[in-house]
Amino acid sequence: MPIKAVCVLKGETVKGTVYFEQESPNAEVKLSGEVAGLQKGLHGFHVHEFGDNTNGCTSAGAHFNPDNKEHGAPTDETRHVGDLGNVCAGEDGVAKVGICDKAISLCGPLSIIGRTLVVHADPDDLGKGGHELSKTTGNAGARLACGVIGITKA
Repeated sequence: MPIKAVCVLKGETVKGTVYFEQESPNAEVKLSGEVAGLQKGLHGFHVHEFGDNTNGCTSAGAHFNPDNKEHGAPTDETRHVGDLGNVCAGEDGVAKVGICDKAISLCGPLSIIGRTLVVHADPDDLGKGGHELSKTTGNAGARLACGVIGITKA
């Protein structure tokens, strides 16, 4: 039976809902949904370490990185578990989410349940931008919206 989760993203002007589904404990996690209120273009998209939004998105901490690796692209061998790359907003400010990821999980030690999903103001340079923040945050800028990832009905 698949494991399912949901995240409701909230910010000042950015809002969205992202659904997560994993067929079995070792399967990839499929993300679907949309984020609205964005400027056109790429926006960093990450799972952060804490499910704490008491001080807005700031209290969510850093990217979920239990293996203490450098920031990278979702396809890189070296990456944070929470590095999901970018979502792309169209002219209408809506980003359709359609991601499959093998590093995150909805169960076990790499579970993202109870952690925070964040959408950022700027593109994630995937650790390759040469900026001082490239290897830690992808230089993705401010946190526009966030929400805690929670279990939903199967």
